[in-house]
Amino acid sequence: MPIAATCLVIWYVDSRTRILSKQVFGVDLPLVGVLLAIVAVYLLGFVVTSLIGKWLLRLADRLLNQMPLLRPVYRAWKQVALTPGEGIFAKVVMVGDETGRMEMLGFTSGVPSGAGGEKLCVFVPAAPNPTSGRLYFVRREHCRMLTVSSEEAFKMILSGGSYVPAGIA
Repeated sequence: MPIAATCLVIWYVDSRTRILSKQVFGVDLPLVGVLLAIVAVYLLGFVVTSLIGKWLLRLADRLLNQMPLLRPVYRAWKQVALTPGEGIFAKVVMVGDETGRMEMLGFTSGVPSGAGGEKLCVFVPAAPNPTSGRLYFVRREHCRMLTVSSEEAFKMILSGGSYVPAGIA
């Protein structure tokens, strides 16, 4: 199935971009459009990861933070996004279940919520679909902070536990 999907994508890109090879070279060459698409994706990735791209991303961030209608949505998205060290996915924790016999993998910002400042908001995602899960308010002393990155924890969740990073035990 993956081979068929790849062939379908290549055929689709080639059929849509073959007109470019006819206009540029004057000859109907197969797969030139696919090569041009690959080069364009590579160049776009290069520009985004370069200093110019980082500057453009910072500029877009500043602009979105200043737009009155988009500001609340953009800030909420930034808090939830997998930005290393920020938002609800900043820290990986283990919390006990209701019975105390098992532990669950969760994510927290590490910032206390509530008036007393003693509880952390912990999101425990469902496996293998981390977009759903449960939200718990757990006392700080019942959270065991792990030294695993959010990306590594998500790999474990998506693999259904077949991949377990070294820091989770």
